[in-house]
Amino acid sequence: MEPNEQENDSEELDLVTVFESAGSSSEMEALQVQALLESNGIKAVLIGDAVLPNIPEDVRVAREDLTRAQQLIADALAAGPAAAMEAESAGETTT
Repeated sequence: MEPNEQENDSEELDLVTVFESAGSSSEMEALQVQALLESNGIKAVLIGDAVLPNIPEDVRVAREDLTRAQQLIADALAAGPAAAMEAESAGETTT
């Protein structure tokens, strides 16, 4: 590689929207999705404005994590709220 050439890794850094929510509970939903992804090792960025609830909240991940993130979200939606509560309580430890 020439001294002035740089390897272009920008596509690996591209963020893509994996979840979008709007309405009064959009921030809470987006935060839950972000937590789900991050607990499974996927870095997720929340984009939105809590002050203006009519603006959608987006959760974005690196392009390379898109397929896995979509599968995690689909699995969580299929399992429903009861599974989420069970998983949360399983992760809690008593001292």
